Amino acid sequence: MKEGKYIYCIIETKIERNFGPIGIGGRGDEVSTIGYGDLSMVISNSPMTKYVVSRENLLAHEKVIEEVMKEFTVLPVRFCTIASNADEVRNLLDRRYREFKNLLRDMDHKIELGTKGLWKNMDLIFKEIIKENHEIKRLKEKMQNDKGKKKFSSMKTSLEAKVEVGKLVEEALKEKKDKEAEKIGETLRRAAIDYKRNKTIGDEMFINAAFLIDRGREKEFDNIMEDLSEEYKDRIKFMYAGPLPPFNFVNIVIYPEEWEK
Repeated sequence: MKEGKYIYCIIETKIERNFGPIGIGGRGDEVSTIGYGDLSMVISNSPMTKYVVSRENLLAHEKVIEEVMKEFTVLPVRFCTIASNADEVRNLLDRRYREFKNLLRDMDHKIELGTKGLWKNMDLIFKEIIKENHEIKRLKEKMQNDKGKKKFSSMKTSLEAKVEVGKLVEEALKEKKDKEAEKIGETLRRAAIDYKRNKTIGDEMFINAAFLIDRGREKEFDNIMEDLSEEYKDRIKFMYAGPLPPFNFVNIVIYPEEWEK
């Protein structure tokens, strides 16, 4: 299979660099740079193939960018972007030079911090939902009253009520997640430049957010997280990750037709 250049990120440097044998694919390919002027793309040799979007491959891609970030401001490039050769890389840096320079200036001295919040006691959350929602409360009471009745019509009505309650609880849970996520997010945004909410997983997780922070305010953000953890210690389990490259705020996309120019 033909070999190409797998691209991880863009950095600002004139000096050729080598970051070690940490390339994607498990072959031990050296991660190095290809430059144009004072810009460089961080690359490794790779087959011209479509990498499967797996946890292993995504982590390998991200690990390289995190390693480079220890020394440089980085612009992450979308997973599985592969050029045919070094000339294609240099030509692209030439064509999009001003765009990349502006983005590097915007991301200079910035990091990403990730926060997830999970409710500790879902029984309590569902009780709050019933208490706050009159329609759910009414249907629950109706189901209790219908209990024990053996008539077919009553059983049918009870089943319909259960389905309706299920839908209402699902909607109410989503609203509750949004409300609490906004409240927590608003507090954390005080120390952030930008903020992005991502998809949550399961009933317990109500916030999954990324914050773009100036490095000089990282300690301030840490302090706010500590205060929130203490304030909500009986209600919420917080998970906190970073510093990370700005994956949620920069994702350079290079379309196949661009290589052909």
